[in-house]
Amino acid sequence: MVEHIVLIKFSSKTTNEQKEELIRRTLRLKDIIPGILDIQQGMNFSNRSQGYEVGLTVRFKDQTSLENYGPHPAHQEIVNFLKEIGLEDSIIVDFEIQ
Repeated sequence: MVEHIVLIKFSSKTTNEQKEELIRRTLRLKDIIPGILDIQQGMNFSNRSQGYEVGLTVRFKDQTSLENYGPHPAHQEIVNFLKEIGLEDSIIVDFEIQ
C-alpha cells in the first residue's frame, strides 16, 4: 500500500466555503478513481501548521494506482479548482506502508 499526504496553503482571499467545497469534491474521488482504498481530508486546527490549512491523506492499493491518480481527469478537476480558489503552496509526501 501507498500513503499520499498533501498539505495545502491558500491565498488570504480563499473563503471557508471554497475550502469546504474542495473537501466535498475531493472525498468523492474514492468512488471515481480506481485503486483508492481510503481518502480523508479536513481543515487543520493546529497552530503549528505554518499556514497550511487543509490536510489530505489518500491510501492507494499500490504505486501504480498512485501514478494513475495524478493524471486522472477527476483529480485534474480538483487541481484546477484548487488553482481557481487560490492555491498558494502545497507539500506532498508519498511513501510505502510497511
